[in-house]
Amino acid sequence: MALTELANLALPPGKRLLGLDLGEKTIGLALSDTLLMVATPMQTLKRAKFGADAAKLDIIISAQGVGGLVVGLPLNMDGSDGPSAQSARAFARNWAASRDIPVILQDERLSTSAVTRTLIDADTSRARRAAVVDKMAAAYILQGALDRLRYLKGGA
Repeated sequence: MALTELANLALPPGKRLLGLDLGEKTIGLALSDTLLMVATPMQTLKRAKFGADAAKLDIIISAQGVGGLVVGLPLNMDGSDGPSAQSARAFARNWAASRDIPVILQDERLSTSAVTRTLIDADTSRARRAAVVDKMAAAYILQGALDRLRYLKGGA
């Protein structure tokens, strides 16, 4: 299935979206509810090669009733692509070429910074922040997509 725009996303009823925050060493995951209203942090996976990462995601997608992926796109502040954005685009292209689940790229500028700031404000220890920041960032990215989707569909 091809990369798609959020406005063109058509999920079967009851399907969820899975948000991904792709890092160099980890992938943060977040899952939407079936009404596509709320994103919940899920887990963090250790990165490997694309095939191994995709196989882990296939298991989660099947178990959780996922109908689409929202991949964070870490653009530079001026909107240009840096190495991280190029890596996210490559992941999305590889996914779209090998799987039958739509993938959406969602601008994620400052998501990790926003989540880290929130965790610091909550007096979360450095060790705990390191353990949860990736899945929290995935939830932040996914929630942005869900809010935008609701707006595009006329529900906000």
